[in-house]
Amino acid sequence: MCTFVHTRSVARDRRLPVPHCLQPRRSPTLTDRAVRRRRRALYLFFFLNGIAMSSWITRTPDVRDRLDVSTGQMGLVLFGLSVGSMAGILCSGRFVSRFGTRPVTALATLFVIASVVIVGAGSALGSASLVTAGLCVFGVGVGSGEVAINVDGADVERITGTAVLPTLHGCFSLGTVIGGLAGMAATATAFPAHWHLLAVAAVTAAIFGYAIGAVPAGTGVRATPPASDAARPAGSKVWKDRRLLMIGAIVLAMALAEGAANDWLPLLMVDGHGLDAAVGSLVFVGFAAAMTLGRFGGAFFLRRYSRATVVRASAVSGAIGLCLVIFSDNAVVAAAAVLFWGLGASLGFPVALSAAGDSGPDETARVSLVATIGYIAFLVGPPTLGFLGDHYGLRPAMIVVLAFVATAVLAAPAAGTRASAAGTRASHHRETGTGGAPVELAVDRPGQRVEG
Repeated sequence: MCTFVHTRSVARDRRLPVPHCLQPRRSPTLTDRAVRRRRRALYLFFFLNGIAMSSWITRTPDVRDRLDVSTGQMGLVLFGLSVGSMAGILCSGRFVSRFGTRPVTALATLFVIASVVIVGAGSALGSASLVTAGLCVFGVGVGSGEVAINVDGADVERITGTAVLPTLHGCFSLGTVIGGLAGMAATATAFPAHWHLLAVAAVTAAIFGYAIGAVPAGTGVRATPPASDAARPAGSKVWKDRRLLMIGAIVLAMALAEGAANDWLPLLMVDGHGLDAAVGSLVFVGFAAAMTLGRFGGAFFLRRYSRATVVRASAVSGAIGLCLVIFSDNAVVAAAAVLFWGLGASLGFPVALSAAGDSGPDETARVSLVATIGYIAFLVGPPTLGFLGDHYGLRPAMIVVLAFVATAVLAAPAAGTRASAAGTRASHHRETGTGGAPVELAVDRPGQRVEG
């Protein structure tokens, strides 16, 4: 164990030896094969979820026609996704703390695969209740897997010292692009939605079988609390963290911006701008491509600018895109504006989750709390936008999304000053002592005391 050291004293007198636990760690990404495989597996899990989600999103006009429901009724069908997502997210934090990320990730992914089959069966049978049930199962899978995979990704960030979460979410967006292109092609050729979704289930099952073995057991398991703290659950403490709640507000706004596009963008372009179903799917692919570009390029900007700056710029870009989609009567301008919408929505969610993970102790509870706040957007978004769309049209309904995105500009400072990869995280970094036992080390900013 190292003793208390004042970092300014160390910086002022270079002759003082710096304890080993305070020395910067070299990134093991180039030497530790297990870490590389683990990171690649996490990328594949998010990629898998992206393919599954965009596959049924691009078929929503066909599914709606098969079900013979109105826009408002389709909102109630999508409400099944929201209910399932909230159920999954509420349970996931507790399950990860007890069993670890690996079993939760495995079960959640199996739910996603099964849900695609159920949605396809509901479409084939013209059963709105079966499609709703399938989306509910999908929500449980994605919602519970969201926390588990993000906790694993944050752990890889600590090990490697590099930003992982933006690229992790970028793989989800890449999956939505590929799945969206396949969905667009299937729509254009009038390929039956149920056979399309069955093929997607087979592909995602193969990816799952390849990736699950690389995820280690035990990540995220919470140690038994001291006797003095046993009566006070960690969840009750994080709810009192005002900065964490502000981060949750960012996630709420940006999740609504992303979720609104996932739920309604093809129908928005078809009903609101007069495009046909295949072109509406193409616009969604453009949105997903912009999300992918923003997330894969996020690490570049996070190395050079503060988290707050990145979140603020993302919210401004999203607001510009939404304004043009809502208020422009030119379908070409609206379709192009979707790119700004996608770029804006790309980084807010992963950057805020990363900020939540290193905002203090008990990372699982913090990520779970912020993700729960974000999933409120998925819970209330589809039925609310569907209700407003029925009465006023989908374009005016998106003004609600625009208002929330504008609030993210004001809440951006809560995301922090520098990205975690910059080495200035004010969080608990996991080190290994001489005996191999894990040691928690709180690393503060230069000029503050470091405790080990």
